Amino acid sequence: MSQIIELLRSEEYRKKLDQCIHCGLCLQACPTYDVFGTEMDSPRGRIALMRAVHEGKIAEDRINGAFATHITRCLACRACETACPSGVQYGALLEPARELVEHHRTPSLAERALRWIGLHQLMPYRGRLKLMASALWLYQKTGLQGLVRRLNVLPPHLRAMEAIIPPLTPHYVDYSAPAPAVGERHGRVAFVIGCVQEAFLAPVNQATRRVLRRNGFEVITPMMQTCCGAAHVHIGERDAARALARRNIDALLAEDVTAIVVNAGGCGLALKEYPHLLADDPLYAERAKRFASLVRDVNEFLADHLYRPPRGEMRIRATYVDSCHLRHGQRVSRQPRDLLRAVPGLELVELRQPDRCCGSAGVYNIAQPEIADQVLDAKMKDVAATGATLVVTSNTGCHLQLIAGVRKAGLNARVMHVVEVLDESYRREQEVWRR
Repeated sequence: MSQIIELLRSEEYRKKLDQCIHCGLCLQACPTYDVFGTEMDSPRGRIALMRAVHEGKIAEDRINGAFATHITRCLACRACETACPSGVQYGALLEPARELVEHHRTPSLAERALRWIGLHQLMPYRGRLKLMASALWLYQKTGLQGLVRRLNVLPPHLRAMEAIIPPLTPHYVDYSAPAPAVGERHGRVAFVIGCVQEAFLAPVNQATRRVLRRNGFEVITPMMQTCCGAAHVHIGERDAARALARRNIDALLAEDVTAIVVNAGGCGLALKEYPHLLADDPLYAERAKRFASLVRDVNEFLADHLYRPPRGEMRIRATYVDSCHLRHGQRVSRQPRDLLRAVPGLELVELRQPDRCCGSAGVYNIAQPEIADQVLDAKMKDVAATGATLVVTSNTGCHLQLIAGVRKAGLNARVMHVVEVLDESYRREQEVWRR
């Protein structure tokens, strides 16, 4: 606890706070300011609260008051960083503030149980998550899901978790053996398969590997890798995130590769920020920097290494929904659009507000379901206005949230990852050649 207070009252933290010039350009970029319209629910207002803690104006016994309320309402989408003319490192300011809140609050027994199961007993273990996905597949196939949704019997947080379960087909492949390049070989990459992504959106991972291979890359998937720790960071459990980071660094740096490729925007940002997470670790600080220098989002990587452009025609109107952590955190927004525009026949229609969050935000849609629903409703209105029948994204949480959003809004649209679109184009090209 004293370490967190020391950090928030340190000279380094003050310098980050002083970057904010209170111009207010962040306000219109902030989803929670849009929902509540209050200064304290904007980045500028939250920075004022952080400054009050730094200056000792908010005592430790008052952390659970307004400070906790407005800090926990933040989606951490980091749209404010993109909008900020002064380069405020809002994410670096927010993380210790969240950790401070977590140390002062006493979660309910139910919340503690859900956290322990989800963050510590499931997410670090892909096998357990796959078993859970298989059980939920039965839940869907037996019709129990439809009954539960009609009766509306679940409490809010469980209802929010149930709402984002995608249509499941628990078919998994063995990643333990290296997958050779198809055609001319251009290199060797390590693939981050994730935890929730592999269990609940396995076709995305399978498509990613096929697309990388088709572009001339041997793909290895170190099986000792684990959850990236992003969800743990989001809710202030940084020690748990550090443990996961060390395991991933050990697993993925053990391989001789030109890049570490990840297909989830939120996970990719977490991996790229390991140097920040492990800055005070004498054994891992330098290794974390080397690790982060190799991490590439799959869109970022393919945009530079698309040796086999897609040729299969897909006559469809599509819209791309940015992952906030990809767009604002990694600053990758052009590349996925370029890849989609490379698909013959695909018409890409931009959203009116492409920089706005969908409400997923790590585990925010579970922790703050009512606010997340309002953010999602605004996003789905924007999606509906495009007339698209294909909604494309690049992040696990966004993918699940958008599937739920399409269903809730009654839209006639599919949700796919960028690599799934490329993979589909390659498949159609092959079918043409077989005729």
